[in-house]
Amino acid sequence: MPRLILLNKPYGVLCQFSPSGERPTLARLVPVPGVYPAGRLDADSEGLVVLTDDGRLQARIADPRHKLEKGYWVQVEGVPGPQALEALRRGVDLGEFVTRPAHVEVIGEPAGLWPRDPPIRERRAIPTAWLDLRIREGRNRQVRRMTARAGLPTLRLVRYRVGPWSLEGLVPGQWRQAPARL
Repeated sequence: MPRLILLNKPYGVLCQFSPSGERPTLARLVPVPGVYPAGRLDADSEGLVVLTDDGRLQARIADPRHKLEKGYWVQVEGVPGPQALEALRRGVDLGEFVTRPAHVEVIGEPAGLWPRDPPIRERRAIPTAWLDLRIREGRNRQVRRMTARAGLPTLRLVRYRVGPWSLEGLVPGQWRQAPARL
């Protein structure tokens, strides 16, 4: 039976097991041999990383062709207007590809969200807002690139869901095993 692990990856941790200079990696957090991330989060992103020892399951979770929904809480700089939200909902031209349409809505700060260490930069004259953004792909820095193109630079990015799995109940750095069913 495949092993599946859900990890709440803290800010600053590289989404790999191999050493990388002084930067912390998943090896410090998940002492389980033979598991690998099914999709990645950048070091400056936080939240849910799904790890598995099953290559087929890993491909099914990570490959954009399978259209598994991924949910993000995104703190952006600025106030999202109707045009910016509609651009995200339609799909954004990122040069080498146009994103699939996204589900996006403005939300309050997510309940139970932990403080980021280090905190995001605060600028008194520029307001921020939170978005719930859900996509069915997940290419390199896609959410950050989408919001920037819509005129809403990302300040903080937390993935809270991948398909049927969520980070509910996990504090940063904590992990748990889950049923490996899609």
